[in-house]
Amino acid sequence: MESFFWQVNDDYIKSLNMLSKKLRFAQVDPLLNASKALKDIKQELERLRKKALSKVSAYVIGIFSSMRKPGTNIQILQQNLLQKYRHLVLFLKEHGIEKYNDVCAAYVDKMNKVLSEDFRVYLEALESLKLDIGVSTDVIGYDANVVDLIPRGREQLRNHRFMFSLGERSNILKEIDQPGLVPCISEANSLKYPYEVIFRSLQKLLMDTASSEYIFIKAFFRDESMFYRVFEGPVAVIDENMKLTLANSHDAICLMLMICITKKHQLVMSNRRLPCLDTYLDKALIYLWPRFKTVFDMYIQSLYQCDAKMLWVDGTHPHHIVRCYMEFTASLIQLNAECGDGQLDMSLKRLRLAVDDLLVRFAEKFATQKLKHLFLLNNCDMAISILKVRKLVKKQKNCEDILKRSWKVTWCHLWDELLMEYFGDLIKFVKNHISEDLISYTECPNIADVEPVVKNFAVKWRTALELMHNEVVTCCSNFVSGMAILKAAMAQLLNDYNRLSECVKMIPGGSSLNRNLVSITSISYEIRKYSRTL
Repeated sequence: MESFFWQVNDDYIKSLNMLSKKLRFAQVDPLLNASKALKDIKQELERLRKKALSKVSAYVIGIFSSMRKPGTNIQILQQNLLQKYRHLVLFLKEHGIEKYNDVCAAYVDKMNKVLSEDFRVYLEALESLKLDIGVSTDVIGYDANVVDLIPRGREQLRNHRFMFSLGERSNILKEIDQPGLVPCISEANSLKYPYEVIFRSLQKLLMDTASSEYIFIKAFFRDESMFYRVFEGPVAVIDENMKLTLANSHDAICLMLMICITKKHQLVMSNRRLPCLDTYLDKALIYLWPRFKTVFDMYIQSLYQCDAKMLWVDGTHPHHIVRCYMEFTASLIQLNAECGDGQLDMSLKRLRLAVDDLLVRFAEKFATQKLKHLFLLNNCDMAISILKVRKLVKKQKNCEDILKRSWKVTWCHLWDELLMEYFGDLIKFVKNHISEDLISYTECPNIADVEPVVKNFAVKWRTALELMHNEVVTCCSNFVSGMAILKAAMAQLLNDYNRLSECVKMIPGGSSLNRNLVSITSISYEIRKYSRTL
């Protein structure tokens, strides 16, 4: 084989080109075909053609064989040697199609095996770098029998940050076209990565290898179809790995990141103007979307099926499962904006309804309506604040509107509950006896009805205001919302007491209670003191 290598040089190629011209001339000129001169040399031309075909095909196949040697840089070999001798393949294609097909078959066979093995080795090396996130039971709320996998407090919530929160994992989308992982370096530094990092590295290698191979085949063989035969093996290796990985993946954030990565890689290949991976990338999305939706449905089912009694925490602060849900929702909203895909909208609505159902089940565990409304309010507040912190309000306006409507309903119920607890006799009397316009009466009051209400208020109103303020500050996780509720409750109190005062003035014998009436100015002054804490 070595003899072929040193004999094929620039001089040989020049001679080959001269032979090609003569063969071409003899084939296309009808007058020459009929001449006696051609008959004299035709046999010699045919002998030279066969010898040249044999020598060129053996030489080119010899170069292909060297590609299988360990440590060979195939791209450098293609660019520095094969491209230099691309006229050899053109000679085969024009004057010996059978030899040309043999050369093409040899190239496809060798490159298919080389690249398949390279990707298999790379995948095995990447597998050791994988950071496992998510198993079948690692979903929000899941089964009460596996609550050890459900974050039950702040410490465990930190341990689940990768599961439900995007966080720094989104950086992978900013590094979409950066070089892939080098396994030996990562292993030396004991580094582990979420699977989306490994997936991006694998696809990056595939894109770069495929781009180089496609351009080479198109220039060297002038037959794009050969690329797809070469890459049947590597793509099959990657497909097999992806199917196995997806079947065992329960990390919805990772799956959505993989979808975004694939979409961005489609854009990269489009910018390169190379269609060679269109089918593969489309197929990758066909694999990813159904698996994402399957895992997403598991999250939803876990919320409906979880044991609310076991997961309930006796306190009105935001529940850790709701925090997980909102982190998860915010992550998906952000990724949906990155991908520009509307498939998630309905899924997010279904997830919100599942969490609403769980919140109602949690709220039913509280002994009083006030605690129930405090719990619901705090969870709504937390949900809205997460959207605002992530700067996602504009991207998911509908979600915020729904949360705010729930918040306002709960808000109104809560201030009613607070007023009824601390000023119940006043509120009941006003509602039962006095209309808003202070003109008509539901029941005509008398001095005996109103006297205990007036005297009781005069004795306890300052203390009651302070107690109400302290409870709101203590129980509302969002200080601003708590103060807004307190202001609204105090404004309603002022309005109701004003109606009571007017009523006293209008009933017979009401003047006897004037010394017990608190001035509206005094109440307003006290309310302003609490308002200044905002």
